[in-house]
Amino acid sequence: MTTSTDAPQQTAATAAELKERAAALVPLLRENAARTEADRRVAEENIVALTEAGLFRLTVPKRLGGHEADFRTFLEVTSELARGCGSTAWVTTLINVCNWMAALYPERTQQEVWGADPDARVCGVLAPSATSRAVEGGLVVTGRWGFASGSHHARWASLGIPVVDGTGQQTDQGAALIPMDELTVEDTWYVAGMRGTGSNTLVADEVFVPSHRILSVTRAVQGHYPTEHKDETLYRSAFVPVLALVLAGPQAGLAQAGMDVVTASLAKGRGISYTFYERADESPSTQIQLAEAAQLIDTARLHLMRAAEDIDTWAASETYMPFGTRARVRMDTGYVARRSREALDLLLSIQGAGSFAEASPLQRIWRDQETGSRHAVINPAIAGELYGRALLGIEEQVTPLI
Repeated sequence: MTTSTDAPQQTAATAAELKERAAALVPLLRENAARTEADRRVAEENIVALTEAGLFRLTVPKRLGGHEADFRTFLEVTSELARGCGSTAWVTTLINVCNWMAALYPERTQQEVWGADPDARVCGVLAPSATSRAVEGGLVVTGRWGFASGSHHARWASLGIPVVDGTGQQTDQGAALIPMDELTVEDTWYVAGMRGTGSNTLVADEVFVPSHRILSVTRAVQGHYPTEHKDETLYRSAFVPVLALVLAGPQAGLAQAGMDVVTASLAKGRGISYTFYERADESPSTQIQLAEAAQLIDTARLHLMRAAEDIDTWAASETYMPFGTRARVRMDTGYVARRSREALDLLLSIQGAGSFAEASPLQRIWRDQETGSRHAVINPAIAGELYGRALLGIEEQVTPLI
């Protein structure tokens, strides 16, 4: 087994450097966005550029060649990438958060993933859509997992499974870390938005998973992780708040992408059809709508960063984030999605029906945001329900994922 000292040594970048690298890639991602959508997978040129920039190693431990960046930095990077391409930002988000999950496993497992290659990538699906059979040393798993974003570009997958004993009785819910070469990928991702994420279906047929590669999700939700490196702040972050909040980063970035397109169009001096305005930017209605959209984007970002600060601060405190704060992070996640959608709606109205021309990037940005913001963990209505219950001290909740 490769040891930490044998791992390729790479210097961890600062938060500022990582954000600069993300910003530098925006023109490339924007140029390749239509091709990424048409191919239904992130353009390989994007993957190479992200890898060379180290942006798939945001959450890989420093001792294994990663950056071990905090979640504020994570969200600033992924929201910036979304200004160029929503699908690429989503895949970068999911790979990095699944890498974070892999760093919660024991050292032995982490070495298997990154010991020889700090650029190894993990995808994942938390839903336990599988069956398990207990055998000596682990479980034999069979199942199908839909919506595995980034699976085209991953070497490993962390997949939800039922953990069972020798009698077949379920004793826990787990996440099994499985090499991609032991799985098959079914091409099932035919959707209106986020087409380039390649969120296809993974299939396992009687795959053996050793015990050290099975994470207890039940214990993880409570903040109990098997990693031996308890001094690493990043890997003390609250489980569900992390898995939920990271999905909001691309939402805020897509809204900003819409702002970029509309302001660039207004600067060219186009008019408003069927009015006396020869320049749309001279219209008070345009100015007011643009200001409202900008304020909504700012509001989304403020809540995004407030929640990231919650995660980072509690991780640094060595005390697991309390229930009420975890519920508020879920609420913030849904709120970011709602405000981002509202901002983009205003921007589409400013741009008019031309927004929906196939040649316009706005229609792709709109479809990506409408699709990504409907992820089940983001659902603003459910987030409001569980946060309201938490505020009222109602113990019975609508989901264990808080």
